[in-house]
Amino acid sequence: MTGFKNAKTAWEKTVLKPALDRFPERRARFTTPSDIELARLYAPDDPDAGYLEDTGFPGEYPFTRGVQPTMYRGRLWTMRQYAGYATAEATNARYRFLLERGQTGLSVAFDLPTQIGYDADDPMALGEVGKVGVSVSSVQDMARLFEGIPLDRVSTSMTINAPAAVLLAMYIAAAKRQGVAAGKLRGTVQNDILKEYVARGTYIFPPRASMRLVTDLFAYCNAHLPQWNTISISGYHMREAGATAVQEVAFTLANGIAYVQAARAAGLEVDSFAPRLSFFFAAYTHFLEEIAKFRAARRLWARIMRERFGAQQPESLRLKFHTQTGGATLTAQQPDNNVVRVAIQALAAVLGGTQSLHTNSRDEALGLPTEASVQIALRTQQIIAHESGVADTVDPLAGSYAVEALTGEIERRAREYLAEIDALGGAPAAIEAGYMQREIQEAAYRHQRAVEAGAVVVVGVNEFAEGAQRTPEILRIDPAIEAAQRAKLARLRAERDNDKVNALLGRLESAARRTDEALMPLFVACAEHEATLGEICGVLRAVFGEYEPGLNL
Repeated sequence: MTGFKNAKTAWEKTVLKPALDRFPERRARFTTPSDIELARLYAPDDPDAGYLEDTGFPGEYPFTRGVQPTMYRGRLWTMRQYAGYATAEATNARYRFLLERGQTGLSVAFDLPTQIGYDADDPMALGEVGKVGVSVSSVQDMARLFEGIPLDRVSTSMTINAPAAVLLAMYIAAAKRQGVAAGKLRGTVQNDILKEYVARGTYIFPPRASMRLVTDLFAYCNAHLPQWNTISISGYHMREAGATAVQEVAFTLANGIAYVQAARAAGLEVDSFAPRLSFFFAAYTHFLEEIAKFRAARRLWARIMRERFGAQQPESLRLKFHTQTGGATLTAQQPDNNVVRVAIQALAAVLGGTQSLHTNSRDEALGLPTEASVQIALRTQQIIAHESGVADTVDPLAGSYAVEALTGEIERRAREYLAEIDALGGAPAAIEAGYMQREIQEAAYRHQRAVEAGAVVVVGVNEFAEGAQRTPEILRIDPAIEAAQRAKLARLRAERDNDKVNALLGRLESAARRTDEALMPLFVACAEHEATLGEICGVLRAVFGEYEPGLNL
């Protein structure tokens, strides 16, 4: 008992007070509608012996209760709706729509050609331009995407992986055109190539070359973008492919371990880059398991960073994460049911301690979301933040017998997976052997069989189904935008300094052939002089080759 009191006093003095001095809480008093005052933190009066080791205090190792000592009493999570479609101009209008309605951060969805490094006028892009995200082929597109949005005052997340370094270079160049220095930019680039080989498939280069680009971006941001999160290590896409919650934690952290090892092998000190690692998880509908999953992932990562890598700084031990509600849980049947699913999932993410959140729209099983659906999705977050009361005390479900038991069990099972992956030689070797892919496929198969057998109920699909239903309004992408994008690229190539562009691309090719030369500065120079994404990635394809599953991992 005395030890707990002493530990709490020490936390209040060394962790809580500095945080309050820096970021005062949103209100002087937090109360229920009955005027019952809510304490900042609830904890047992007489905890058991393992409480401090396993649960502890928020903002302090092992961070089970949250990465900040006051959590949402100090600042709400970033409401970051993922958006992108058609042209930069159309997406810019959607961003303005969301910002005007209270969104607090931007999240960019790129179309498929952009994700795999092709320009909009490449034959490989035919029929896909602007379909599942925004088409960005040059710094001009990037500048149009953020026109009128001051990049020194907004946080931007970019879901881009294989060409992440090139798109970040274009973002830096677009900010420079606004007069914003790179050091003032805040946000995240996904830059998580390993999960592409596992679950998603938008890779370009073989893993060794891809990992070089990942760590090159780490080093550049260390020097030039101190507020930028250099990677968003993603479990989301593995979960969408069928992974269980336990697999999502284990495989995501296994990939995180591989990135830390690669960065150290590239000569970076762990405490120099670890604070800018971030994570990306899904939130599914099993409410208690999802809350426990987030708490378990946070605790396990803190222990890995301290015990395996010897990280010393508290910021290096904090697992900070973005959450997106489960796209694969949405149904085309009775799409209004998805509003309820998303609300449950978003609430689980908040109770689990997320740092930012995207809420899916009710119509995303049918197409890209309409403005009306996006507004409902954003309002869902705002109602949780301002009406539910769950943001008014830290980690409100701590101490729940069910949540604490699930937190411990998810961590235990995730550790078993990590031990198996270590025995295979780490995440890259496990991916090469197809281990993660098989585990996810088997989990997906078991789930689908359970749905088909009725053992798992999906409301409106295998239970409580209806006959003919009215199809809601669906957002359609005008196929004419592809021709318009090609015309813009033709004008760009006609008007730019092609001699300068060709010289820079030649320098990039030479640098890419030398394994010890940094590429990010050349990406930035190429972007500033209006080299296109396809041209830059074309040089890298010629040097690195392209990944073919099973052949060159």
